[in-house]
Amino acid sequence: MIKVAVLDYGIGNVRSITNALNSIGAEPILTSDSELILSADALILPGVGAFAKGMQNLKDRNLVGLIHQFVNSGKPFLGICLGMQMLLDESEEFGLNEGLGLIKGKVVKLPLKLGNEEKLPHVSWNEILPPSHGRWNNTLLESTAPSSDVYFIHSYVALPADQSDVLSHTFYGDGYFCSAVQKDNITGFQFHPEKSGVLGLKMLSEFIESTRKINYESN
Repeated sequence: MIKVAVLDYGIGNVRSITNALNSIGAEPILTSDSELILSADALILPGVGAFAKGMQNLKDRNLVGLIHQFVNSGKPFLGICLGMQMLLDESEEFGLNEGLGLIKGKVVKLPLKLGNEEKLPHVSWNEILPPSHGRWNNTLLESTAPSSDVYFIHSYVALPADQSDVLSHTFYGDGYFCSAVQKDNITGFQFHPEKSGVLGLKMLSEFIESTRKINYESN
């Protein structure tokens, strides 16, 4: 059984993630223990709330370097919601705050047009679209149909410096924003796959299958 470490750093509702992983036949391990994390087959960084609080909690628990160590191992890594935003260099939320720096770019407030009906936070089901033809090949969205609806709750969005790191985009407010990123063994979802029904479970299943494939090739 694939062992997935779900990072426990005192922020975010993780029960829905662990329940989702259990339902697809994975073994979730909610932990901040370095040995358990590094020995896991894959790592998920969840999170809801403020960027600065999330990063401070990671620092207080000495998890920043551990995350980099895990990523450098080549094992699959998934950031969800705030966990995706913290992958970037910095955020403008409540002042300038440093991120993990795993993906070049910054996090900014989701822009809205004056007079639009849309409000913040963006709490809704919304479509995800590939930024270019074939972008979803060999990614966690490979079996996802373009324009599929997933569940969002956020006010800030990622702006990757390299457009090749953008895995999906979504229309809201003033235009399109980056709703998923992917670089090497790192994937990030701004939306919540664990709250996106059957489709979200399929994405998490792709995460598990990619992990299983890596394990098979390394043995």
